[in-house]
Amino acid sequence: MNKFYFLLLLFVVVSCKKEQKDTPKIKKALPAIVITDARTIDIDTALINSYKSETLKQFYLSSANKTIWGNLKKRTYILSQLKKSDELGLNPNDYRVKKMDVYEKQIDKLNNKQLAEYDLLLTHNFEKYVTHLYEGKLNPKYLYRDWALEDKDLDINAVLVKSFNRNTLDSLVENIQPKTETYKQLLKALKLVNDFPSDNVKLIESAEKIKPNDTNIALINIKKRLLYWNDMSGNDSLTRIYDNKTFEAVKKFQARHGLVADGVIGASTIHHLNFSKEKRRHQIIANLERWRWYPNELAENYFIVNIPDFKLHVVENNDTTAVRNVVVGTSKRRTPVLTSTLKSIVFNPTWTVPPTILKEDVVPAMKRNRNYLKNKNITIYDRAGHEVDPANWNINKPRSYRYIQKPGYYNSLGLIKIMFPNNYSVYLHDTNHRNYFERSNRSLSSGCVRVENPLELAQHILDDSKNWSKEKIDTIIARKKTTSIRITKKYKLYQWYWTAWTEKDQLIFRYDVYDLDEDLYSKLRN
Repeated sequence: MNKFYFLLLLFVVVSCKKEQKDTPKIKKALPAIVITDARTIDIDTALINSYKSETLKQFYLSSANKTIWGNLKKRTYILSQLKKSDELGLNPNDYRVKKMDVYEKQIDKLNNKQLAEYDLLLTHNFEKYVTHLYEGKLNPKYLYRDWALEDKDLDINAVLVKSFNRNTLDSLVENIQPKTETYKQLLKALKLVNDFPSDNVKLIESAEKIKPNDTNIALINIKKRLLYWNDMSGNDSLTRIYDNKTFEAVKKFQARHGLVADGVIGASTIHHLNFSKEKRRHQIIANLERWRWYPNELAENYFIVNIPDFKLHVVENNDTTAVRNVVVGTSKRRTPVLTSTLKSIVFNPTWTVPPTILKEDVVPAMKRNRNYLKNKNITIYDRAGHEVDPANWNINKPRSYRYIQKPGYYNSLGLIKIMFPNNYSVYLHDTNHRNYFERSNRSLSSGCVRVENPLELAQHILDDSKNWSKEKIDTIIARKKTTSIRITKKYKLYQWYWTAWTEKDQLIFRYDVYDLDEDLYSKLRN
């Protein structure tokens, strides 16, 4: 009997512990909504529940299920914000603006139920608007498999109630948006592109490159586009001749688009010339959405890689201390978008062939030539760690081996790699194809980011002239022994994607290497 009661007691204790563990945390109760200057009416809870929003339900509990937007000034402010949300790249149609505008114009004629409906619409859509400004309309986790960004969490009810009670709704909208300079540049870019007149784009076609002093009928429309985008000023006779004035304008246009500013009009230049005002506007709006996915504020010290710009910037205490050209993944082997923290530097790294490269590159090459790996200084190992002669390699079981390239100048990772935690097995590293940095389109890697002059960057990161001088690093490299060094200074890594911004009141664009912009814009407007 005692044993039975003991087991029963044990069952109760275990059950209680499990129940406590599984019980979701209840958010702290919202403060009461202070309404001192407007009449209120009761809202039927069935009307609130019809929105199927727990957030809205909790919000109105703070007002005892009464209307809160009786104040004309506050209503006017909310409506004005939602009406001009397109100035921030959002879509007014997402916020039921037309229906609320009808209610406002008939405010004196509305019955209690209509007033309640109007109140709920104001709250629901303003909360949606503020949330969109803070973290974007869409979640990249549901759009892309190769994006890993830190979650952004907003307690929208707490934020709105606080601003409502303090009468600071205007500053709420301003403060909830990202503080980063690029985001501000994008808002400026949207205003700049909106100020351009309507354009009638005629597709520019040219089968051959156009060089100074050439004569080509396509130059007429090219000059029209250069005049439209203000890369060329004044009047132009719009002849078919590629004169010096057009040459200088083309170089300016190319520089704004990240192209080699050589004045030669090839396929890449024509591709960018064929963008309409509306397509550029879509591109800017897509980039605004992305920057709302990113952290609102950046760390004190960080590396930031803009994938379409093929550039890495090191920023310390708001000062850019280093800039490097980079090579990023191809459209088939994309560089992932992620946020992480730099952890270590590895000198003289080995390189293990990853599965994708094994399947798509190595196996086909080995079928043609069994000495393919040997010629690249790559050794094959079986599962027991024994070296395998290429002649004995089993072509039907390529994944049963490891393929490791020894350290050295011609290693695929070059002389150095910089490590950071991520789920994609990528890192920053040197390369054995150092001529790639001379190209304008550097979407050439298998996913990792290759960095120009990385040994100088390593010395900068380690920031210790005594222990990690250039001479000391050169000595380590000369030994060809793999050496890992922990990075003591905290650097965040932002490996992100954006294709538009402004510089000195000029619109700047980059080639959308992974074709993400128009697709994202389409999803934003659906």
